[in-house]
Amino acid sequence: MIDTIRRHVRGPAGDIAIYTQGAPDAPVVVMAHSILSSSMMWEAQAALLAARGWRVICADTRGHGASQAEASAWTMDDLAADTIAVLDALAIERAHYVGLSLGGMSGFGLGIRHADRLLSLCLCDARADAPAAFAAPWDERIELARRDGCGALAVSTTERWFGKPFVEAHPEIAARFRSTAAATSTDGFIGCARAIQKLDYLRDVTCIDVPTTLIVGANDAALPQAMEQLSTLIPEARLDVIANAGHLPNIDQPDAFNDALLRHLQRTNFHPSISGPTP
Repeated sequence: MIDTIRRHVRGPAGDIAIYTQGAPDAPVVVMAHSILSSSMMWEAQAALLAARGWRVICADTRGHGASQAEASAWTMDDLAADTIAVLDALAIERAHYVGLSLGGMSGFGLGIRHADRLLSLCLCDARADAPAAFAAPWDERIELARRDGCGALAVSTTERWFGKPFVEAHPEIAARFRSTAAATSTDGFIGCARAIQKLDYLRDVTCIDVPTTLIVGANDAALPQAMEQLSTLIPEARLDVIANAGHLPNIDQPDAFNDALLRHLQRTNFHPSISGPTP
């Protein structure tokens, strides 16, 4: 097993917790997580990639996990800037970026604003805009968190991500995600939720000119359709739909997700140690 090293780097809104695995001189993969989660959701994929010869950096989003946050009105560009701050602090010129949900949303901003810092994009279960039907439910969630803390969102969020059958069949996984959601700072959740409501990258995704793969769970509500549209707008983007998966396909269908992730990395920057089937 490859050791994980935790440290903090300074970001625009406070210290950012990062978790690194792999050789310092290996190709870099940066991974960003969903709202109400943390880098823990990438543990299996980080270990897999590190074992295959990559240097993996997982960052806790501001106000999530062990990262700080100053209460403010944030945008997706602000969250993208946090990723750039991590790269700068570690003197990394360019990296592959893997983002899911909130991490995928800010990933579109990286592709649009900071393509010179990217080797590729792998964006999962995310959209690039916030139409009214998507933005409106966040108001109720924000008010609930403001009144009762993020613990009040933990059960409903976990069930929305995985579905009740998966939650009932995998109580330990569900409990861990509920605990992580409940531990999220209220300021961190609200700041990120407001950024989601202001998401407005759809018109600019045609400018993304780095190799891009989109991955989505087939059962993730309206996101398969949204990501299919995005795959037609982003030049030469590829779409992978994970069967029988919800909002976090890396958790509920890890083998299929890992295969898709490795295919992406193989085609965008072939690395001998990742050839062959997923163990």
